[in-house]
Amino acid sequence: MSKQELVVLDQAADGACCGQLAAAPLDEDRAVELAKVFKALGDPVRLRLLSMIASRDGGEVCVCELTPAFELSQPTISHHLKLLRQAGLVDCERRGTWVYYWVLPAALERLAAVLNVPRTTGVTT
Repeated sequence: MSKQELVVLDQAADGACCGQLAAAPLDEDRAVELAKVFKALGDPVRLRLLSMIASRDGGEVCVCELTPAFELSQPTISHHLKLLRQAGLVDCERRGTWVYYWVLPAALERLAAVLNVPRTTGVTT
């Protein structure tokens, strides 16, 4: 993923996700697009950061509150947050010297819709 690339999950005009795995095989472009989002989520640090942001009361968290949870430098945490932002999963705003992050619920909903596979009769898990 390039430094300036932002991945946005496709959304149909009616707001529905247009890429459920069970609806039809993914075309190459859609698979590449989704792989970038899953790659952003494929790192344990980024997954924990996303979870910490999403579970935060009030819906947003300062980077200064995220950094102490990891044995990583502040620039490394900022890099991971940048990748989550480029994947379209979080957004942020600078307030003075600090940056505040929040999850983009619509992006997570579209991602969940892609993974939603309806149960069929006779299939057990």
